[in-house]
Parts: sequence; structure tokens; C-alpha cells
Amino acid sequence: MTDQHIIQTIAHTIHVSEKQIQTALSLLQSGNTIPFIARYRKEATGMLNEIQLRQIQEQYEYEQALSSRREAVRQSIMEQGQWTEELGRLLDQAGKLQEIEDLYMPYKPKKRTKASMARDAGLEPLADIFWQQDPHGPSPEEAAASYLNETIPTIEDAIAGAANILAERMSELAPYRQYLRRALWKTSKLECALLVEEDEAKAMLTYKDFSGRIASLPSHRILAINRGEAQKLLKVTLTDTPDANIGKLIQDVTVCDSPYGQIIAAAAADSYKRLIFPQLEREIRSDLTERAEKQAISIFAKNLRSLLLQPPFAGQVILGLDPGYRTGCKAAVIDATGNVLDYGVCYLTGSEKQRRASADTLLSMIQNHGVTLLSIGNGTASYETEQFVASLIQENDLSCRYIIANESGASVYSASDLAREELPDLDVTIRGAVSIARRIQDPLAEAVKIDPKSIGVGQYQHDVNQKSLSAALDAVVESVVNYVGVDLNTASAALLQHVSGLTAATAANIVAYRKENGPFHSRQELLSVNRLGPATFTQCAGFLRIKGGDEPLDNTSVHPESYELTEKIISHYGLTKADLHDEEKLRALQSKVQMNAVPVLAAKFQAGEPTIRDILEELRKPGRDVRSEFPLPLTRRNVVSLDELKIGTVVRGTVHNVVDFGAFVDFGLKTPGLIHRSELCNHPFRHPTDVISVGDVVDAVIISVDSSRGRVGLSIKKLKQSLKKPTES
Repeated sequence: MTDQHIIQTIAHTIHVSEKQIQTALSLLQSGNTIPFIARYRKEATGMLNEIQLRQIQEQYEYEQALSSRREAVRQSIMEQGQWTEELGRLLDQAGKLQEIEDLYMPYKPKKRTKASMARDAGLEPLADIFWQQDPHGPSPEEAAASYLNETIPTIEDAIAGAANILAERMSELAPYRQYLRRALWKTSKLECALLVEEDEAKAMLTYKDFSGRIASLPSHRILAINRGEAQKLLKVTLTDTPDANIGKLIQDVTVCDSPYGQIIAAAAADSYKRLIFPQLEREIRSDLTERAEKQAISIFAKNLRSLLLQPPFAGQVILGLDPGYRTGCKAAVIDATGNVLDYGVCYLTGSEKQRRASADTLLSMIQNHGVTLLSIGNGTASYETEQFVASLIQENDLSCRYIIANESGASVYSASDLAREELPDLDVTIRGAVSIARRIQDPLAEAVKIDPKSIGVGQYQHDVNQKSLSAALDAVVESVVNYVGVDLNTASAALLQHVSGLTAATAANIVAYRKENGPFHSRQELLSVNRLGPATFTQCAGFLRIKGGDEPLDNTSVHPESYELTEKIISHYGLTKADLHDEEKLRALQSKVQMNAVPVLAAKFQAGEPTIRDILEELRKPGRDVRSEFPLPLTRRNVVSLDELKIGTVVRGTVHNVVDFGAFVDFGLKTPGLIHRSELCNHPFRHPTDVISVGDVVDAVIISVDSSRGRVGLSIKKLKQSLKKPTES
């Protein structure tokens, strides 16, 4: 398949024009990044967004692999002297790798099998006699008598060998395999049975005597079943309807009223049971896993994006608390820019003497540094730490509040080379408290320092293909970092390396330049950084911000290549670029800028409407943080006790994680409450992420409380039926 055919295929699949596909591929192959193309090449691509661009890239790679495999199969069959025009037609029509492999199966070099041994013994002509089913042919025994030798001593052996050849031929019938594949996907079930005693497999009791149609199995169940099978806790089988499927095979090979009908029928049954069904069972299980992994990775990616877009608690002095029992609670105070002001260790769960000393220590930290917010890690001893902090706030009438932070990955970061480089004078345990404080202060800047897989906002992330997971999550981080933009003078190398066009090496060079020469005064100064040339500058400049620099447009997402156009637009409104520094004149400009002026300005300045629209958006809110459009996570002053909760009470909380079966909400309890997908809303939806996201602040009514298991069921759908108001916590 030529590139033009591939482009046509992709255009048909994602419903955009061939010209858009061609342009996108050309830009990608020229070294442009997806965030750059989506943001600054809208006119060229016809407004293709990041999702469409990634689809184009992924499908192009798949179609290329498909084309390459098709050509390899074609070459192999030709070399065997088996090529036919009909085979070529079928191969050209094959749109999936599996279809190509089905066609190639009869010609694929095989390992030693029963059929190959029969061929080596000279029984293929006998198999041909049976296969032709001549109603006037000799009896099977008479036909087989001519093929006896040292390897095949008896007539029964000859017939059995020929039948093995027939069974293999039948297993290679592409139309039948495709029929059976479709039939199994429609009707078969996955069945599970425990291989151990119930007390040894508590996590898998859900799947004791489990049976579910594969066509409707949700991804989390498939991954859970795979885990149980891998841990040898479950026996998993795929059910089928063999009688009907064998009958279809016999019908397809057209069993005639001949002396060989019984042999053909027996060979069909053997082919189905021994060869076809086991192969398709493995294939279907593999496809189920692949689909489940793709779904799980997609959900993880959506949750990660929502988490990274949570707005920062800007301008706050934050006390980070990393809870613990034996080793104590590690504490660290950071200022509004993330610098460490104070740190120590408190024993909040120890003796009364230790608790009093810890209260004095924390109170001193809060009062001496003007702490406005406490960030408590959600790991071991989190609930006890929350109780201690709530009491401290109430007893001393403090104005600060606290928040529970997701501390997943904090310990990994604390022991990393990056943490040692950033916080060389602090013990590894204190670094964890600093990270917990910083990830509330600026979730994006801190989260990029941690392996995305360790952030903990997915499901079964350790059971999916780790390479695919890493690629998907890295793409999310890249997308969000460039969507938000990065402060060139404060960003760490860990954050900078995710900016379009930059690598770990160029990010490190930017930080080194900053340390040696002080803060950047303009984007153009980037060209002085070692190994950062014009091509890299073009890719990264628009995503890097400079506050209070020489060029006011450097603190916007306007690309330097559009500065001249932007000045013309500002002049059109009777102002100059320098007026962007004057708040009063800036407000006057903002009042004049109207989005309905886009066509007029585009015509006047001979520029593309998408670029004009983006420039006007920036002039209306220069330097804005796009994350400010999202709600801040809830902070608290009081702790919620499970014993205080009653069915019908309305609570408010922050969505912590979204999975296939619902959403977990942190509303101040030790463990999050669960809103099952059936309790999310009244209208239909495909997946919970369609109606709720990580970071959303929601009101929900309590519909169940299981004190023994520490579980609370919540409902948004039934909220209107509740007459109670949200409780303040």
C-alpha cells in the first residue's frame, strides 16, 4: 500500500480531509511536536487538535506496519511458488494484521507437527484422495494400503496420518476462522473457578464460580481475572458451542456422500478441538487483555490529565506533613515559591508527653512562618494526623486550614537523584514532606518529578503493558505542560524537559544558564543557551513564560513569530505594546477586544483567523493560568468520623479517582466514599469519566455505610431527593 493509500485510509477513519492528513504527517516528519502543531499550525492543518494528531500518528504507524507485513507475506508466498491472483486480491483487501495472518497460515513455515510428520512419511497424496471425496473412489482401507512402509506399518496408521493432514488443512481455512472468531465473540463466556481455599484468595472471591459473556465484560474484570490467573488463584476457561461450530466446519468443507465422509467429519472434529479452538481461545484472551489494557490506560490518562490540571494554591505558606507511626510525622514548611523555611519530626501517635511536645512544635512552625495551609499525606497514619491537626486548629483558634494530599510516589521521589540535587541538605524522609507540600502548592510542577505510573489515579496500572502505559502517560504530561505553559525563570529541569522541543539535556542547559547568568529577560535570550538552536527555539518559545521581562508578550502564549502581527492588532485598538504593562490601559484594551472582530482583523492584516483568535484571547487575559478555570480542592478545619455519618446526609468532597465502576470521593473520611456508576446521574453515558473527573468538587448524599469494612456509598443522582444541606467540615 502506498503512502497515498494510507492517507486515504486514515482520512476515512477519522473523518478529516486527505490534505489535512498529508499536512499533519509532513509537519510531524519534519520534527515538529504535536503540542506545537496543534497550537501554532492551525491554519496549515485545518484546526486539527492534539487528539486527532495523535490518532493520525498512531494510525499511520499501524498502516505502515500493516503494509510492511503484507509485502513480507506476499514475498514469502511468491518464493514458495504458491502465489495466485486470488490470493493477491484477498491480501490487498485485508485491513487488519489478523486477516493477513489468517491468509498466510497455510504457507507459514511450521514447527514439527502431527501433520508435518505424516507428510514426511509420504501420506499427503492419500490425504488428497480423501479430500477430493470421489464417490466412486476406492475404500479408505484400499487407498491406504498403497502407503504402508516402515514408518507407517498399518492401514490404521496411514488413515490417521492422512486425517492429521486434513485436520491441519481445515484449521487453515481463513473464511472459517473468521466465521468462528465472530461467533465466539458473540456467544462465548469467560468462566472462573477458585484453585485455592477461599481464605487464601479473599481478593478473588468475586470470581468464585464467575461466568460472564466476553462481549460485555468490563475491562477491570478482565484485568482482575488475569491477575488471579497469573497468581494461580483462578482457573480461567473460554466456553464455546462445539457442536454447532463443528457442523459449520463440516458444511464449509462440503462433506459428500463418499467413502471418505466419516474420515472428513472426524478430521473436522479433531481440527476444531485440537487446533482451531485452542488457537482462537489464546487469540481471544489476548485480544480481551489488549482491549482491557487500552481502556485502563485511557482512564488512567484522563485521570492524570485532570489531576495535573488542578489549580495551584498560589501565594500560600504551606506546612507539609508526611504521616508515620514508628518513625514519626515528618514536617516541612515552604514559602510561596517552594523554598524550605523549616522542618522537623513530630510524634503525633506516641505518648502524651510526645504529643504535647509535637503540638508545641507544629504550633510554633505555624505561627512563626505564617502558615496558611497544611498538606497532610494520605498514607499510613494519615487519619490520626488529620485528627491531631484538626484538634490543634480548634484548640488554638488558628485561621489556617488543611487538605489531604495524594502522596503516591513521594517516597520514590525522595530517594531519587533529582530530590538529592534539589534538596541536598535534607534527609530523605524530610524531602517527602517537602514534596507533599509542593504538590498542593503547584500540582503540575511537582507531579512531573514522579513516574506517572506512581501517581495512583488509575486502576490495575501494574497489570497492563508497561511500555504502552508509559507512552500514554508521557503524552498526557507533555500535553498538559504545554497547555499550561512554564515559567522560564522558576521551572525545574524536570518540568522544562516536557516542553515542546526540549530534551533532558537542553532543559538542564537552560537551568545551568539561569544559575550562571541570572533570570531570563526575554525569550530571545534562549538562543544563547548551549545546544538550543533556532529549530528548538521555534518549538519551545511559545510555551515558555517570562514574568516582568523586557517583552510583555513573553508572558503570554503568543509565539514570537506572531509578535509583529500582535503589535499591529494592539495598534488597531489605539494602544502600544508597552501599554500591556499599564493595568488601566490593559483594562481599556480588554474592553475593546471583541471576538466577533476576528474576520475583520484577519482580512485587514492578511492573517489566519485561528491565529488572530488566539492572539485576542491572550490580549483579553495576558499571563493567565488556564488552571484557574478549574475548582480548587476542598480544604477543612474539622475531621469527619465514620460513626457520625448517617444515610441521607449530604456531604461535599473532591473526586480522588475515577474507574470503570464509579468514582472515589474524598469528603474528609479516612477512606474515600464510592459513587457507583449507577448513582452518578440519570442520563445515559458510556464511562464515568464522561460525567465526572478527578479534581471535581461534588455534593453527594450518603446511601450506605458499612462501618465494619470502612465503606461509604454515595449518590449524586439521589441528591435532589435529600432535604439535608451539605455538612461543613
